Amino acid sequence: TVYDHQELTGEFPVTGDGYIAHPIYRTVRVVGVPQDEIERRVQEILYDFDAQPRFVVEPLVQVVVGGEVRQPNLYALSPEMTVSQAVGLAGGVTDRARLDRVRLIRDGVEHRLDLTAPDAAIREMNVQSGDQIIVDRRVSIFREYIAPAGSIASAIVSVIALIVR
Repeated sequence: TVYDHQELTGEFPVTGDGYIAHPIYRTVRVVGVPQDEIERRVQEILYDFDAQPRFVVEPLVQVVVGGEVRQPNLYALSPEMTVSQAVGLAGGVTDRARLDRVRLIRDGVEHRLDLTAPDAAIREMNVQSGDQIIVDRRVSIFREYIAPAGSIASAIVSVIALIVR
């Protein structure tokens, strides 16, 4: 965010080689660079537009939140956000969700989380770029087995009734 310069403000992706993908900021490398160094580089660029630039650089990471949440999507989140907060940001869970069975896929490795556990370390785990958070569904014997079986049985009885006539 660059105050008084809306045209320089926005969320900008990072290229594969670690630079900001924006015509003005394209010389600023952000991957593997400390936050204060990124801010210094952005400030140098902004001096071309303002003698005393006022700005905030807030890194965001891409995280997928899906499964039994109300608004599954790809989210750009602050790295300080926790897994629990990410689930809340996705509209919270549906009535069929199992917060004791949340899958976190990070760097190709699946971790099982219990967000109902009193262990604060799990609940307070921060998100990282590329994370996938999937809230599992509670199994409903009636909804998933009995109701479909009843529908199939009803269809079979209807077909037999038509054949017998």
